Amino acid sequence: MLRGIRIVEIEALGPAPFAGMLLADHGADVIVVHRKHPAVPGQPECSLLDRGKRSIALDLKNDGDVAVLMRLIATADGLIEGFRPGVMERLGLGPEVCLAVNPRLVYGRMTGWGQDGPLAATAGHDMNYIGVSGALWYASVPGEPPMAPPTLVGDIGGGALYLVIGMLAGIMNVRAGGKGTIVDAAIVDGSAHMMNLLMSLGQSGALAAERGQSLLDGPHWCRVYRTSDGGFISVQCIEPKFYALFLDRLGLTADPQFANQFDRDLWPALGDRLAAIFATKPRDEWVKLFEGSDACVGPVLGPHEAARHPHMAARGTWQTVDGALQAAAAPRFSGREQKTSAKSPARGEHDAEIRAGLAEP
Repeated sequence: MLRGIRIVEIEALGPAPFAGMLLADHGADVIVVHRKHPAVPGQPECSLLDRGKRSIALDLKNDGDVAVLMRLIATADGLIEGFRPGVMERLGLGPEVCLAVNPRLVYGRMTGWGQDGPLAATAGHDMNYIGVSGALWYASVPGEPPMAPPTLVGDIGGGALYLVIGMLAGIMNVRAGGKGTIVDAAIVDGSAHMMNLLMSLGQSGALAAERGQSLLDGPHWCRVYRTSDGGFISVQCIEPKFYALFLDRLGLTADPQFANQFDRDLWPALGDRLAAIFATKPRDEWVKLFEGSDACVGPVLGPHEAARHPHMAARGTWQTVDGALQAAAAPRFSGREQKTSAKSPARGEHDAEIRAGLAEP
């Protein structure tokens, strides 16, 4: 779908290479500018985040290599970098320099705090960003410290995906006759924006400022429960018709307390009762009990087990390439076959090929 778009990605860690991977997954020609030597000891020789990309190894403090990069930028639709504010400028590769070489360039900047603001130059990681943005607040059961799945809410959801949206929007604007632009993709902004679906519940009184009192973070029917074998079962039967099916399968339909689904005062006690019930059997027995129903109950699986789940296996969502388990490209498009994920290049694997395709100065 993105054939004909060229992205230059400056090697970095975290959400920036994920964004490049997503663009490459959908056909963009993503050329990753690797350092000549790994920046972090223990990095894999071929990261799955580089799948489908081409690699050129350059020293951005070497004038000759910088000249090669500038010639490459002149051919690109977009550039992605994931350094702290000011680093690219100190390398002489800031937006003004690159846009002077290519006025149609969409210059994508991926940071945690953004290009400006009091925290812009401060170090941070996923939990720090989503903690400040508000996105971490509801991420646990009542009484427990907030803890979101590592990297997903901040680095990927609020960061990489918003960078991709910004890059594509900028490229569309250029192709419609507009000028190149700078994309300031900040994890604090993106993760805050992701809160709007949840915030909309506040308009009907279903979102409370206090944790454990909202429609999606407090009820007994919106939790994960531990089973007797140490596994986990997810329960999220929000609609009354699905909640009724849930109670029926558990034999609780006639229980007067469980009948009051939206009584907030009962949620803690009913949560304790369900915890005791689910602790009596192993996970897979509960899965079998709810199988085929719309009770909105299911197992909590790790990635390797998820790859073997019949639904995930049928869709080919998880794949193993060069020994590395990884998820296939998403979303999918009609009329296009779901393919095995592309292999990842070695550092500098396409040097000669890329240089040969650049016009001489």
